[in-house]
Order: sequence, then C-alpha cells, then structure tokens
Amino acid sequence: MFLMFLKTRIRNIMKNYYYKKDGYRETIQQGLIGARSFGNMSSGNGAKEEKINFFKSMLQNAEAVVIGAGAGLSTSAGLTYNGERFEKYFFDFAEKYGIKDMYSGGFYPFPDNETRWAWWARHIYFNRYIEPPIPVYRKLLSLVEDRNYFVITTNVDHQFQRAGFYKGRLFYTQGDYGLFQSLNPKIQKTYDNEDWVMKAMEAQGFVKNSNGIFEMPDNRKISMQIPTNLIPKCPDDNSDVTTNLRADNSFVEDEGWHKASENYYEFLQTNKDRHILFLELGVGANTPVIVKYPFWQMTKENKKAVYTCINYGEAFCPEEIEDRSICIYGDIGEVLEKIMK
Repeated sequence: MFLMFLKTRIRNIMKNYYYKKDGYRETIQQGLIGARSFGNMSSGNGAKEEKINFFKSMLQNAEAVVIGAGAGLSTSAGLTYNGERFEKYFFDFAEKYGIKDMYSGGFYPFPDNETRWAWWARHIYFNRYIEPPIPVYRKLLSLVEDRNYFVITTNVDHQFQRAGFYKGRLFYTQGDYGLFQSLNPKIQKTYDNEDWVMKAMEAQGFVKNSNGIFEMPDNRKISMQIPTNLIPKCPDDNSDVTTNLRADNSFVEDEGWHKASENYYEFLQTNKDRHILFLELGVGANTPVIVKYPFWQMTKENKKAVYTCINYGEAFCPEEIEDRSICIYGDIGEVLEKIMK
C-alpha cells in the first residue's frame, strides 16, 4: 500500500514538474496572499444603470478579457438543481429517498450501484448533454468572441464549449460531468462517458423526441436502476470508475487539464501589463480562492485592470480596488442583454 502511494506521489511530482506553468495553483496562491491584506468590502459606486454602462465601455475598450465563471452563470441559464427541473426528472428519487435537489442527491448513499449509476446518468445528461433553457452562454460569447479572451470556470457542465467558446481558451478547474476516472490511483487518465450516458438513459425508459433529446415518457414509467452489465468500468483495467469531479485529492488532473492550466498561466503573463477586464460571473463567497481572490489581487497589481462582478446578491469588492471595480447585483442574463443593446 505504501509503495503504491509513493509511486503515485512521485508521478504527481513529475507531472507538476513537466507542467511548470500551473495557472491554477499560481493564481490561487497569489489570491490567498492578497486576501490577507484586503480590508473592508464595498458594493462599488453609482446606480445600477450607470454601472452597466461603465461595464459596457470597459468591455469595448479592454485589450484582454478574463472571464471567471461560477455556478450562478449556469443558474442564470436555467440549469437549476432544484424546483421544476428536479421535480420533472427526479420525482421518483424524491419520493422514494426524500432527496430535495440534484446537488444533495450526488452525495446520497444509494443502496446499490445499479441505483447510484441510474441517478448519475440522469444528473449528467440533464446538466451536460442538453442545451440550457436560456441562451446566456451564447449571449456571453457574442460579446467576447472577437476579442482577446480566456475563461476559467469552476462549472463542470461543459456549457462554454456547447455555446461555441474555443476549447483552447477554456479551463475547467474542477472537472467535467462528461468524463469518468478510474478508482485505481495508478491510472491518471479520464474517459469520455457520452456513449454510456445515452445507453443508461435509454435503459431507464427515457425516450428521444423528434430533436433527439431524451424526455420523460408520457406514462412517466421509468426505472430507478440500470442493468448490472451497464455499470461503468475503467476500459484499461476494468476497475470501478467515478465522475471526474474535484471532491478530494483523488481527482485526476489529466494531460488536458494541465494543458489548460498552462494556457491560463500564459494568457495572464502575456496580458499582465495591458488594459485587462477581469469579469467575474456568478461566483459565490463559498469558494472564492479559484476566481474571486485572484481576480482581486491581479486587479490591485495592475493599475490598468478593471474588476467586474455580476451576481445575484453577492456583488462586492475590496475597498482597495473600489475605484476600478464594477459590482452589479442582478441576473447575469438580464445584464448581458442590456449590454448587447
């Protein structure tokens, strides 16, 4: 056991050595150092409409745009984890197990793997493999697609790529619903799960509509289990798999992850002295170390940078950068709509 741990540790050290330009850890460290020095928080100056007009002007004149996105962006796009969507697609799990929303369901101790993977097939499908109800991501793309931009996001729903954002300008720090990883720590790879998800959805009784999208059958008779032979396994050694989501130190940072982290680092270095707009969208205060703190610190260090935060109820900045910050309370999609006019 110790030998396995040692080999894994050495492999991770070598991997970090190979990918020296680690934008993920570099910016987190930078942000944490800065966070210790910040004092009081501010909601910025000016009325909401003035802030929106100022943001529009900054976006038009920025030499580079760094978008930092959290769960609030997908919520604005209609990818909610509770309410109508949850009741429509998970009513049976709610009735039998008392699960209240998709988030808490991901931690529920299901009685067997057949049930657990039926849950995850639905969870992945309805958050990763369908278009969001509201085209907020496409609105955002229309504002930056001809600009010098980069996206860092803690979201795992792949919606940036679905909307048409260029893959080489995206960094999904916390994983991807569309990937599995082996429970065997020796295997530091990820595996595409789309084919499995489609088979598992069909096995539960969901039916495709005329657009090829799985929907609930009219009689609402679906299974809460998948066949045992559909339980996903690692294609390399037939070990059990799990979702490629950062929950602990077992999260697999594969080659693609490290390349994206390097791209993020290089983008920041290339544009560090330019007129740069740090655009934070839907990032809550629960996990500020990946986007919020680094954005604050990089704005503080670059006197030509502007920090913009759009969030429903959590738009604020340190007083130290108040004069170069735009904090807008409101729905992200509605604000972007006003910017487009």
